[in-house]
Amino acid sequence: MADAEWTVERHLSGRPPEIVALYHRFIELAGACGPFTYSVAKSAITLKGARRGFAGARPGNRALSGYLDLQRRVDDPRITRSSPYTGRLYVHQFRIRAPGELDDEFAGWIHEAYQVGNGAHLGPRPHPTLAP
Repeated sequence: MADAEWTVERHLSGRPPEIVALYHRFIELAGACGPFTYSVAKSAITLKGARRGFAGARPGNRALSGYLDLQRRVDDPRITRSSPYTGRLYVHQFRIRAPGELDDEFAGWIHEAYQVGNGAHLGPRPHPTLAP
C-alpha cells in the first residue's frame, strides 16, 4: 500500500491492548503541550508542530518505539539511541514497555520536543553553562 493509505488506526490494528494504551498515553502527553497535527507513513506516526515534526511513534508488538527531537542530548535507559540531527538538534530513539515509563520526566522531554516543533531551535543558541 502507498504511504497515503497509512492511518493511525492501521498502525494500531492487531497490536496488544497494552501497547495501544501506551500509544494513547503518549498522544495524551503530547496533546497537553498544545495543538499538533499528524503525518502518518508506513514507518511512523509523526507529530508535527507549527514549524516541523517533533516526535513520532511506532506501536510494536512488545513496545512503543519512537523518537523525540530535542535541542540537547538525553541519557536515559528509555533512550535507545541519540544522535545529532542538525547543528542544533538531536534525534532520540526511545522504547517504552510499561505505563510507568511515561512519567513526568518523559512528559518534559515531549514538551521540549513540542517547542522544537514550534521553532524553538531557530532562535539564539542558549549559553552552554545555562543549558538544561
